Amino acid sequence: MRLNSKGQVTIPAHLREKCGLRPGDEEDVIEEDGGPRVLRREENAPRGPQAAHRMRGSAAGGMSTDEIMKLLRGE
Repeated sequence: MRLNSKGQVTIPAHLREKCGLRPGDEEDVIEEDGGPRVLRREENAPRGPQAAHRMRGSAAGGMSTDEIMKLLRGE
């Protein structure tokens, strides 16, 4: 890996795949034994709840729950 001018590194693809790292995941870097260590953040675990949390409050339709349910049911 090479450190760029912004202090960023690219994790090799084989390590990202092996560790299950995906774009948008947030990791922590700590100092351990005189060097950096990358740690997974706990909130990276289940993707469904994490995605739902990020999207919460982002809809701009202005429809009530009953109106949405009628639309989905074809009523």
